[in-house]
Amino acid sequence: MKSTLTVLMIAFLICGVKAQGNAEKQHINKVLDAWHKAAADADFDAYFDHMTEDAVFIGTDATENWKGKAFKTFAKPYFDRGKAWSFTALERNVYLAAGTRMAWFDELLDTQMKICRGSGVLVKTNGTWKIKHYVLSVTVPNDNVRELIDLKKSTDNKLMDALREKQ
Repeated sequence: MKSTLTVLMIAFLICGVKAQGNAEKQHINKVLDAWHKAAADADFDAYFDHMTEDAVFIGTDATENWKGKAFKTFAKPYFDRGKAWSFTALERNVYLAAGTRMAWFDELLDTQMKICRGSGVLVKTNGTWKIKHYVLSVTVPNDNVRELIDLKKSTDNKLMDALREKQ
């Protein structure tokens, strides 16, 4: 009898943890969707309210590694024009760390650049999920990689030389 009761208690705990995880994932999806919508609506404050103060945004250009306030400075003129960027998730996977204070995700996005991939990390502080790190990538079909390499070779070579000189 004790062993049956123990098994039932463990089963209920597992179900409770799984339900909590699903609820957290749903909440994270809402946060990410609201973040993308804020950019599409050019709502600067709402957009940056979804990010931590020290958030990192890595853009599609190799030189775009924006940290904290630098990303706000870069983005402000886009928001001021009334249209920043418009990303809509086509697919998203959310993963939770044990204890559900950290999550990471990947998503395929419908954008003005066609399909892009976003990935990032969220942290939960004071009961609120915030984006701490985001990476945006342009997707390239494998059959077109050679063509893309040829297109960006000159620019990449210059940047690689400059980065090597800094080392």
